[in-house]
Amino acid sequence: MNGVDVLLIGGLERRPDGSVDPEATFSTSTLVSARGKKILVDTSASFVRASLEDAFRDVKRCRPEDVEIVVLTHAHPDHTGNLALFPDAEVYVHAGEAPVPGAVIVEEDGEIVPGVELIHTPGHTAGSMTVLVRGVNTVAIAGDAIPLRANYAEGKPPALNIDFALAMESMRRIASLADVIIPGHDRPFAVRGDG
Repeated sequence: MNGVDVLLIGGLERRPDGSVDPEATFSTSTLVSARGKKILVDTSASFVRASLEDAFRDVKRCRPEDVEIVVLTHAHPDHTGNLALFPDAEVYVHAGEAPVPGAVIVEEDGEIVPGVELIHTPGHTAGSMTVLVRGVNTVAIAGDAIPLRANYAEGKPPALNIDFALAMESMRRIASLADVIIPGHDRPFAVRGDG
């Protein structure tokens, strides 16, 4: 059975002018256990490193060095800031993103292990990806394709996007595939039967 543990719930702070404050914004970081493999989705911002390390200590039987795969939903620093904690992990990033040295480049949707699928969900960035974890429920780890629950609830794409229509299409696709969504900077929420 595939398991999902949210290690760190992200936060998103805006300045008075509405721009994102990079010194106070960090992504959600999620640990997936599938077929005996430990997969980390997003490493969050470097300034929350101690919190991420504490979260690993709280998850029994898992340490950062146990992570075999890191998936980056996109390559912004609030999602990639702790890559150095996982020097032996295979890193996956979409071809539409800025290069990440040594990373496996994802060009098509597909499974990385049985029950764990990477799907291209562009809009926030050209190479944004969502991780679908299939089990009793399908969990979508959406990154900034859906940064906050409010984006989903209000039908608004991420404020920072490269293409409004594409971002909306990706949000709809994620919602159609998932029972639960883990957004890039907010708590998980249920989608099916949500009214």
